[in-house]
Formats: sequence, C-alpha cells, structure tokens
Amino acid sequence: MKTVLITGAARGIGRAIAEEFLAKGYNVAAIDRTSGGAPTGATEFVCDVTDFAAVGETVKAVKEQFGTIDVLVNNAGITADGLLARMSEEAFDNVINVNLKGVWNFTRHTSGIMTRQKGGRIINISSVAGVHGNAGQTNYSASKAGVIGITKSAAKELGARGITVNAIAPGYIETDMTDALTLEQKSAILDKISLRRAGKPQDIAKLCAFLASDDASYITGQVIEISGGLSM
Repeated sequence: MKTVLITGAARGIGRAIAEEFLAKGYNVAAIDRTSGGAPTGATEFVCDVTDFAAVGETVKAVKEQFGTIDVLVNNAGITADGLLARMSEEAFDNVINVNLKGVWNFTRHTSGIMTRQKGGRIINISSVAGVHGNAGQTNYSASKAGVIGITKSAAKELGARGITVNAIAPGYIETDMTDALTLEQKSAILDKISLRRAGKPQDIAKLCAFLASDDASYITGQVIEISGGLSM
C-alpha cells in the first residue's frame, strides 16, 4: 500500500486531498499544527511546518510507521493580507515561513527517502496569486511564487531519481479562508471567472490524485492552474 504525506490536512483543501487519497486506498499521514482535525482513517501527526528539526522528526516517524513515503503534498498555508504600505514585518515573515519555508522543509526531508526508493511524487499547492500577483497580498503572492520556484528547481534536481515535482495553482476555491470575504468581494471575483462559479476543494484533490498516479509519470516541473478561467 502506498503512503501519502499531506500538510495542512485538517480542513479545507488539505482535508479534501486526504479524503481523496483515503478513497484510493493510500495510507494517509495527515500533518497539522493541532490534533483532532484529520478525516477518519488518516493517521495524525502534529507538526509545525516552519520548524526544520520537527519536520525531520515527523518525516522520520511517518517512514517508520508506514515503511515508505510515496507522495508528498505540500498544502499548509496561511494568509495575513494587507496593503504593502501597511503590512507589518511580522505578517510578511509569518506567511513566508509557513507557505514557503514549510514547503522547503518537507521537500528537503522527504526527497532523500524518495531518492532511496528510486521514485516518488511531490505536489506543491501554489496559487494563481503566485503566478499573477494580487493586490493586498504581497506576502502571500511572494510565498506562492516561491513555491513555484522550488517546484521547478526540485523537478530538475530530482527527475533523474524518478521523482516528479509539480505545482497546482488554485484560483477561487470555497474554503474557510475564502468564507471570510464579503459578499461584494465574492461577487467581484466571480465576475472575473469564465465559469462564473467558485471551485471546490475536491477539484484540487482530484488533480492531486492524478498527479500522484502512474498516468502522470511523465509530467514534472509544471504549474497547473485550476481556476475556472480566472486569469484568462
């Protein structure tokens, strides 16, 4: 049985990804900073993704429990939005640490295991904000653009070891994060989407499952936007 490690797996997109892989028969290691949120059937591991040493211990524990780590999904992310002129240094640093350093930490510790296994899949959740930018999100956009940079560089480094590395760039997806938007903000976003509707966490989860499958074995270094035509 294959094993997938998913960060930020307690809610939203991460939880949907965990549920999708459970349905496909994977061992699911659900990583989150607090316990109690993982879907039934997943094995919880509490870890701060910004802590390099803690991530190393968590990856080691997952490997010891399941024997392999076949798929890594770097999903954990936060926002701390604000206009550039008003954004605090703390807001910038926190978002970069979780969204970007967290991806590097898990990729760094997991890629060695995959190298020894001579294969694996790494899937990083970026954002359309990392591709096109977004007003009021210099920190978030920078972090997600950095995720794309890690994705492409790691794909070049790890391809010869049989490891694929790809990024998914979601657009407007219905989650707790987007629920905080006002009706006016939601309406303005929907007007820019070709399909005139928000995406579901399951849309991202199904793409993750495809990228982890044998059908995607020749896809690497790619950024796949799933936004309903938001940026066209």
